[in-house]
Amino acid sequence: MTKLVSILAALLILFQSLNVSFGDIVQLDEFLEHAVFHKKQYGDTLFVFISKHYGELKDDHNKNHKEEQEEHQNLPFQHTSCTHHLVNAFVLFPDILSKQKIEIRTVNSDCFFYLQGDSTGYQSGVFQPPRRV
Repeated sequence: MTKLVSILAALLILFQSLNVSFGDIVQLDEFLEHAVFHKKQYGDTLFVFISKHYGELKDDHNKNHKEEQEEHQNLPFQHTSCTHHLVNAFVLFPDILSKQKIEIRTVNSDCFFYLQGDSTGYQSGVFQPPRRV
């Protein structure tokens, strides 16, 4: 059961990091239908189709085929994400933080305490602690 929960949590994190929403998954059938249309109409391969709708050929394709504009809006992964509003949540109350300088002193002490073990493994030099020269 814990393996299943771990796998589902990992998949959830993966989909969220790739910005894949449930609506995109539902629209995959429209993606496939439009890809088949492009295959029949223009002879496009899957890579050319993806380039025309998501890549470097997108602007040219939108200019030349305005009659498909409504179908293009129904394709998945057409949303643009804007996450700058999340940053504002961490800077809402900057005055709460103390503005006093805090001195941090570091103490370097070379003191250590070691008791010799009774095991025979410690008698050879391999398992001995480092010594100061």
